[in-house]
Amino acid sequence: MTRPLRIEFNGALYHITSRGNARQAIFLNEEDFTDFLGILNSVVRRYNFLLHAYCLMNNHYHLLVETPEGSLSKGMRQLNGLYAQRFNQKHQRVGHLLQGRYRSILVDKDNYLLELSR
Repeated sequence: MTRPLRIEFNGALYHITSRGNARQAIFLNEEDFTDFLGILNSVVRRYNFLLHAYCLMNNHYHLLVETPEGSLSKGMRQLNGLYAQRFNQKHQRVGHLLQGRYRSILVDKDNYLLELSR
């Protein structure tokens, strides 16, 4: 059975989440948080994302992202892929860092946006 296609269009607003494989930590120290934010910054610039909010936890993260050019999949592949590669190299490990696909929820700008930002 194939995975359902993601809904992507210009100007869409998404609540993105991704967590560590088997709910394990994806940030082991402050430098990991800094590395992730650096990669996130480059992805935001490269794919013209509007990053409205983010929350980094030890074993997962949340992003509130708007995609003026509808390029969510490309940007998220870059973010998760680069971060996992750098994390594994830095911590001398192999294998999956993140559990499955990232989750993306299309945000209704009128109802869900304010609650989500809180």
